[in-house]
Amino acid sequence: MTTGALVLVAGVWGALAGTLLPRAGYRFAVPPGDAWRTHCPTGHPVRGWLGPARCAECGASGGPYAGAPSAPLMATATALVCAALTAATGTRPELAVWLLLAPVGVLLAAVDLRVRRLPDPLTLPLAVTALALLGVAALLPEHAGDWPTALYGALALGAGYCVLYLVNPAGMGFGDVKLAVGAGAVLGWYGWPTVLLGTFAGFLLGALYGGALVLARRASRKAAVPFGPFLLAGVLTGVLIGAYAA
Repeated sequence: MTTGALVLVAGVWGALAGTLLPRAGYRFAVPPGDAWRTHCPTGHPVRGWLGPARCAECGASGGPYAGAPSAPLMATATALVCAALTAATGTRPELAVWLLLAPVGVLLAAVDLRVRRLPDPLTLPLAVTALALLGVAALLPEHAGDWPTALYGALALGAGYCVLYLVNPAGMGFGDVKLAVGAGAVLGWYGWPTVLLGTFAGFLLGALYGGALVLARRASRKAAVPFGPFLLAGVLTGVLIGAYAA
């Protein structure tokens, strides 16, 4: 299969996976401390976690849940991420890992942007799954990464974020610490320079966003912003560059 065809297939996979995320996004998008949603806004039970955020019992056509992520936006974002990762990685075995993890990253970013919360059922399993799948990829020929460095990267980045949380808990949530473990595993696959690059990119993007809000007078200098999306954007930047350079 040519690279162009592979990118197209990955984009289709991302679009299909993205269409399954809105229901989970609706259920997870609750304020910190609240239980995950189990009912639609009118009180009907929400069945399952994957699928469109629509309630068949609210009318003949089934209206969308209020506050649910946009299905077209989720599908587009996931498709673009998967296509970009495929263009950078090619046919190397770690591509399968990136394509499986990408929808989870998009879902985490969407939830954090809405309610400033990174759900434990997503962050902690993401780290374990990333290390497990990369361990399998390391056994296959033509892989371009190193599993021990992925493990050390997970421990190092998780520890680094934990220190930042302890120093300034008002500026960073513990969910970011948990997400950093998985981020370190993914970035560490391509080596320590990629860990540093992805980490720096995340903080840079977050600082630029915060600065833009201050300049637009939409937030004060001390206002907290959801950092998860920028952490994930930094991971994507690092993996894309690391994969191209591998």
